[in-house]
Amino acid sequence: MTKPAEDDKRHPDTRHPWGPRPLGAVLPDVVRPAFRRRSPAVAHLATDWAAVIGPALAVVTAPRRLFQGTLAISASGPIALELQHLSVQLMERINTYMGRVAVTRLRFTQDFAAAPPLTIQPPPRRVREAACAAVAGLPDGPLRDALERLGQAVLAAGRHA
Repeated sequence: MTKPAEDDKRHPDTRHPWGPRPLGAVLPDVVRPAFRRRSPAVAHLATDWAAVIGPALAVVTAPRRLFQGTLAISASGPIALELQHLSVQLMERINTYMGRVAVTRLRFTQDFAAAPPLTIQPPPRRVREAACAAVAGLPDGPLRDALERLGQAVLAAGRHA
């Protein structure tokens, strides 16, 4: 049994009487709500954000939304002012990464949730002991305490260098 010629001219969204709808007809309805929340371009940019703008800025910023050439970036604290000064370079980096001129304007919003938690770790025990030994001959007081803290900072920085 052959199909009539008019079946070949059906619209792709119509249900075929002999089976399910094609995946290509269903997919736009499924992904449209997700793309409204976050466009594929921003999702792709967010995965490589640190490589695009650098690790120092990526820690305190995050791309949020790209709409009609305007990229919204959330930043923590006063870094938004610094980003405004770097906006031309940032747009060049982002557009180079995307392979086309997708961003023509940047919009910055302050978002305190984007800030990383501040963690201060005490220096290791060996560093504290070495710093105490270095100032052992000085009299007790604020000068000795300040020099001991300075010694701890220098010794701890020397370990990471």
